Amino acid sequence: MYSQEDLNSAVAAGAISAEAADALRAHTAAQRDALPADAEHFRLITGFNDIFVSIGVVIMLVAMGAIGQALAGAVYPVPQWTPDVGENWWMETREQRMMAQGVALSLAALFVAGTAWFLAEFFTRKRRMALPSIILLLAFVGGVMATLTGVIIGWLSPQGDEQAALGFSLLAVSALITAGAAWLHWRRFMVPITIAAGTGAIAATAVLLLVAIIGPNASNIETVILSLVFVAGLVIFAFAMRWDMSDPRRETRRSDVAFWLHLLAAPMIAHPIFALLGVTDGDNIGAGAAVAVLAVYIAFGLIALAIDRRALLVSALAYVLIALAYLFREFGAVELTFALTALVIGSALLSLSALWTPIRAAVVKGLPGEMQARLPATA
Repeated sequence: MYSQEDLNSAVAAGAISAEAADALRAHTAAQRDALPADAEHFRLITGFNDIFVSIGVVIMLVAMGAIGQALAGAVYPVPQWTPDVGENWWMETREQRMMAQGVALSLAALFVAGTAWFLAEFFTRKRRMALPSIILLLAFVGGVMATLTGVIIGWLSPQGDEQAALGFSLLAVSALITAGAAWLHWRRFMVPITIAAGTGAIAATAVLLLVAIIGPNASNIETVILSLVFVAGLVIFAFAMRWDMSDPRRETRRSDVAFWLHLLAAPMIAHPIFALLGVTDGDNIGAGAAVAVLAVYIAFGLIALAIDRRALLVSALAYVLIALAYLFREFGAVELTFALTALVIGSALLSLSALWTPIRAAVVKGLPGEMQARLPATA
């Protein structure tokens, strides 16, 4: 599947005529009209060759990481324990062991990031392969962050545990540098998921910096982190909607960018809400919390229908399973708890998928006219 930018580039390069490009656009539009409405298309694979190349890419990246670790072991070996060492060996060699771990992580991640960029020059920039490009982007961004994290581990470990705030500050700087690396990758390769990766790195920068300011050892730090993640999720959701509303017909790369941003924002919104409701504390969440989970999920469903994005529903699915299982168990269906929960959730999801278009039309119809005009059209 080629984007409008690809067609314009082909016309400018003389590969095809402007008339042929217009004919292809008309043919593609006619095909889209024949497809089910509100299908939320995005490009992942174009053929089995994408999977074949992806397997090779993963093997290559793993190999380069292993080579980096081996070189790190030669440069800065890990102290070896032997039966004749003293009983204080673990404490005496702590600094050396942490430094060796940091060097190993940094070198392995650096090799992975460099290899990912090198492979992207061919499989992303020239071949425009979707799935390998996603894997290479994640490997590059993750490799950059892991390289910097390894440096922090090696440098901070001799300072002691009291340097936790400094560690969070340095991690925030690392996340910001990672966001810059993602921006460079976007400028070079224009892979849609890159915007989500860079945005996630910026969100991590803000959260880590605020945790460092508040104090990692504060008594309410878990609640603070959940609240910060929730706010960051809302900001990313708004950013995703900006990309979505710039392409309501979902014909360009902007729609793919919005898809990945929604996929990033959804768990950042869902997890803090359900964690604060107590769903993650265990099986006995309470009837009130279970009902609240279902109510929140319904609200998520209405939002998902309005914007025609299913990421919120998928991200909250595990919490709904926990809540429904608790309610079935409370009503005495102990032996059939799993079966009944799976039956209800599966039936609900399949029914929603089958009736997505008419239900969405009813939801969108109830919104203000100006908002309707900026959302994807309904069938």
